[in-house]
Amino acid sequence: MEDTENTNTISINNRTKKKSKKDYREKYFINDVEKITGIKAFTLRIWEQRYKIISPKRTETNIRYYDDKDIKYLINVSMLNANGVKIGKIAILSHQEVQDKVLLFSQKNATHQHQINALSIAMFDFNEIEFNKILSMCIFNLGMEKTTIEIIFPYMQHLGILWLGGSIHVAHEHFVTNIIKQRLYVSIDQLAAFQKPAAKHYLLFLPSGETHDLSLLFAAFILKSRGQKATFLGSSTPLDDLNKVYKMVSPDVLFCSISNANNNFPLEVYINMLSRNFPNSQILITGGQVVKRRDLTLAANCAIIENPEAFFRFVDENQTH
Repeated sequence: MEDTENTNTISINNRTKKKSKKDYREKYFINDVEKITGIKAFTLRIWEQRYKIISPKRTETNIRYYDDKDIKYLINVSMLNANGVKIGKIAILSHQEVQDKVLLFSQKNATHQHQINALSIAMFDFNEIEFNKILSMCIFNLGMEKTTIEIIFPYMQHLGILWLGGSIHVAHEHFVTNIIKQRLYVSIDQLAAFQKPAAKHYLLFLPSGETHDLSLLFAAFILKSRGQKATFLGSSTPLDDLNKVYKMVSPDVLFCSISNANNNFPLEVYINMLSRNFPNSQILITGGQVVKRRDLTLAANCAIIENPEAFFRFVDENQTH
């Protein structure tokens, strides 16, 4: 259920690049624009020269760059062009007219890509009201489960690529993640009273050093929505604490996400340690460090969950009816 390019999951967890406190973007260069908008650098230069679609700024060393306003405009241009509007017709419109047409397209033909683009624009503005408005519309039309799988996960995957490439800064990610987590918490709270009499008990946690718990929170929502019992420990859970909780609650299943390399224990050693410590429970492992490995030798009570669908199948097949 993890964040890889092969699955509809979040992809912002596997990071090695460090950001400074002053890493706030005021300039976006041509490679940034290509990543964010999907407009090829060569195409954008042609549009600039032939249609005057936009006029890039220049650094003191004459390197072209774009600002936040340009980025938002070009996202809208890209969306209109992808929906069949000729670039020549877009070029004669004012920025407000372009924005109005995008809004009209989104209302008439609200594809997932439209919503993802709209979320990106709201993110660049740090516009919480607009971001929540878009999420609310998606949840109303699709429900929380489909919204997360079909819109939020692909969006976060794209966001992770932009972050790793330096096209956005960490504040963007925090802004987005916190809003989405709030929505998941609300959805989970609404399911608090829904639990089947013979529900399986799942214990959800991240190992020490793991902090990105969005996919874990979504797993808790899925379990609650299917009437299962979920104890959510969240991020960076020490093994000693996990042992104590396990003895208290005796879960049927442990669910763990491993996205970062653990310097204390090699991956296979850690997983098999879980197997030995909790031999009477099924152990489900997901995460970028796991799903990309094909050389792991796991104990019989351990299983790798490669994507959300595999998790759904496990939960549905192991329900007590």
